[in-house]
Parts: sequence; C-alpha cells; structure tokens
Amino acid sequence: MKPREGNCYWANMPPELLREVLMKIEDSESSWPARKHVVACAGVCKSWREIIKELVKTLEVSGKITFPISIKQPGPRESLIQCFVKRNRATQMHYLYLNLNQGLADDGKFLLAARRFRRPTFTEYVISLHPDYIFRASGSYIGKLRSNFLGNKFVVYDALPPHAGAKMLQNRSTQMVGSKQISPRVHTGGNYAVAQITYELNVLGARSPRRMHCVMDAIPASAIKPGGVAPTQIDFPISNVDSFPTIPYFRSKSSGFDLSPSAPLDSQRGAPLVLRNEAPRWNEQLHCWCLNFHGRVTVASVKNFQLVAPPENVLVGAENEKIFLRFGKVGKDVFTMDYCYPLSAFQAFAISLSSFDTKSTRE
Repeated sequence: MKPREGNCYWANMPPELLREVLMKIEDSESSWPARKHVVACAGVCKSWREIIKELVKTLEVSGKITFPISIKQPGPRESLIQCFVKRNRATQMHYLYLNLNQGLADDGKFLLAARRFRRPTFTEYVISLHPDYIFRASGSYIGKLRSNFLGNKFVVYDALPPHAGAKMLQNRSTQMVGSKQISPRVHTGGNYAVAQITYELNVLGARSPRRMHCVMDAIPASAIKPGGVAPTQIDFPISNVDSFPTIPYFRSKSSGFDLSPSAPLDSQRGAPLVLRNEAPRWNEQLHCWCLNFHGRVTVASVKNFQLVAPPENVLVGAENEKIFLRFGKVGKDVFTMDYCYPLSAFQAFAISLSSFDTKSTRE
C-alpha cells in the first residue's frame, strides 16, 4: 500500500538541509532533459513541493521552462526562448517543442499541440498540453484560435482568465468540438479573448509581402516600457488538473495570478499592446524580399515573420527594433518559433498557427 503523502518519511528531513539540497538541484539542473529532476522533486511530498514552488521562479525571471504553467507565463525580457513547430498534414496536427540545443530542429521537449478543425464558416485550432487529447472536454485543453470566414482575421481564446477581472465569452449551452457533442455540465474551460490577429488582403498574390497586425488584449501597451509589467499566471486552478493528473501542476484555489502591487489591475490596464510584422526589404541582387532572421530561418516562405512594436512604442535611442516573436520555415513541415516577454509560449504558438491558415499563404 502506498503511504499517504503526509506520512512520507522524506518529509522528516531537517528543513534547512532539505532546502539546501533542493536549491542545489534547482540550480544545477538548468535545462531539459535534466530539468525533469526538479519536476520529480515537486512530486515527492507536500513539504518538498512547497519548497520547490518557492525556488522555481517565473519564466520571465528564470528563463527556464519547468512546469506546465510556464507555458502561460511571459518569456524572459532579455533573450528569446527558442522553439520549433512540426506539422503533420495528414492528421491536421501541429506540435510545439522546446529546442534542447542550437540545432534548428532537434528532438526537443514537447510543450503544446494543436489540431485544426474545419467548419462551414470558420476554422478552429484547439490547443492542448497533451499531444493526443486534443478536445475541449479534456483537462489538458488550454485555449484555441478561431478564424473568420475569409481567413484573414483570427481571435485567440484562453481557457483561463488572463488577468483579474477578465470577462468570459458566453457560448451556447451545448458545443460541438470535433465530432463530439459536449454537455454544458462537463468542464471545458472558458473562452477569454486574449489577442486579435489581422492579415491585410494581398491583391498581388502569396509571393509578395503581407502585413500582419496583432492586438494583444490581455497585455497592456505599458508592459514593454521601462518598469512595465505583464499579467502572469502562477498556477492552474484545481478544476483544470483533476481530470488530467499525470502532469505535475501546482494546484491552487487562489485566482492563479500574480497580484503583487507591481501587477497591473484591470482598471489600470489602459490600451492593449499592438504588434506588427517587420517589413521585409527588396534585394536588387537577389530580386526578392529579404528579412534578417539571424540564422533561425533557412527556407523562403510567405509564412515567415517577425513581430515588433509600432514606432510609437519603440524606445528612443534603440538601434534595432526588438523582436518579440520570430517564426519561419526550416523544412517541409518544420518551423522555428522564438519568443520573449511579454508573450507567453501559448500566445506565441497561437499567433504562429494563424500563419498556417491565412488563405493566401497555404503551402
């Protein structure tokens, strides 16, 4: 018989010694796959979990993806988290992986999965923490991307409120997801609009530059200014993890947000952050449109883009535009995706998925 967590003999270690041991593990296992030992320590017992929860900082501070909640947290401010996306055309699946080395597409650590569903009037990507359970009735569902009929406008929905006071989109009492009809009594997560993506219709064809415009409704424009703060989710509520217990979440009955004095309250949020794609330049020698992807993109594609802030939000004296999201092709069905603060992996992945479904860019 397995002993109850409270009776675990590992919990009887002297607190000072236990903290020192766990601190050394957290410091030494800084990247995956070794990072899995930090996750394992959090699953030993309650006392270990509480210490690990204190030691493991948010992704913005540490730059380390550890627990699933890291996927919903803003990336580091001074560096890009390097990831890649693999597409399976046959199954309409897209998988997001964390780069484990400097290769453009190594084996990677799985982070998120999305499945594309075609509807008569729109297309929808359901995003999940699990590579196989891609439907809203599962506890691994964390959000979705939905297009309009023309395929040039998209809305990103989060299953959890992105900040205190966020309002959920009201749905019909019964929903159709995939081929399954879901009863309103089943927990399927919420629908909180967190971003709007617009592509300008390109009358010159798919091989000419296009314009991309992103309104990040969940992130205030002040977040990218000195002293600015982006809302940070710190844990998943219990309702989201009970049906999917195999991933070691930090469970909480709290609101699940960083509500420190520095965190923006809903009444003080102000205008949302607006991002646009960096415009390519025409190269007379190569006779094509070119953009510097700093070695992270190797195949020409209309899907390739880099998101930057509009000129009015760029810091005075900055030599180069800061890149918040970079996405580009490196193989037939392989794409790199790099992101940083104030975007989360979930938001960056959803924005990148819109590039696959823009009707003028199907390839």
